Amino acid sequence: MTPVTRACFQRSKHRPDQRSEGILRADTVRAGGTSDVVAAVCALLSLAAAVMAGEPDESPAKPWMVSEAKLPEGFPPPGPIGEVIVKTYPAHRLARVTAKGGADGMFMKLFGHIKRNNISMTAPVEMSWGDAAAGGGAPRDEPTAMAFLYGSPTLGELGADAEDPRVVVEDIPHIKVASIGLRGSYGEKTFNRGYRRLEAWLAEHPEWEVAGGPRTLGYNSPFIPGFAKFSEVQLPIRPAKQPAEP
Repeated sequence: MTPVTRACFQRSKHRPDQRSEGILRADTVRAGGTSDVVAAVCALLSLAAAVMAGEPDESPAKPWMVSEAKLPEGFPPPGPIGEVIVKTYPAHRLARVTAKGGADGMFMKLFGHIKRNNISMTAPVEMSWGDAAAGGGAPRDEPTAMAFLYGSPTLGELGADAEDPRVVVEDIPHIKVASIGLRGSYGEKTFNRGYRRLEAWLAEHPEWEVAGGPRTLGYNSPFIPGFAKFSEVQLPIRPAKQPAEP
């Protein structure tokens, strides 16, 4: 038995199974306690074993995930995995940067913005895949914009960042989306897997129509391995217009 597995075994005898809690809070790991580091390692090993064994990795209401930051004010909880549901998000504030010659560099521009303005990091991070899908076209093959969500719509000031005008703070009205939770790295392959499921769901639910371009909500940082990352692929929706009566 390795030192890591021995520590996990000892921990399991004294603490409840963290998988049943659904969410491992990574902010306690960053607090620096050795036991918290062991908790993080054990939790990731548990998830890896479950995935390799083909064990279901979520419950309908609460996906197993690593939580690294707080949700914005009033946001619904993440999940579930592999099931399309309708979610409603309240009005909120975000800082957005649009891709220029590729998606690289957007994250660091946004990170610099919140650091300069003393804005706390939240999760998820929003990645947009273009607006073509709203008109029946295909989404882009890489994110066209990225946004950090403010914890409260009262924080900060609207408009372009004075030190980096590519970063623009916007107020977003409440929005209803079709959403599916996914496990895997944040890239085109995972996005397309979710997007195809949303298209199939919309075909089965003609009472809804697409009201905007698709997005990915990414809940994990680059420090979390791909197999453990959690995201949601979403499409804004609205009630479909009913045909006029003859």
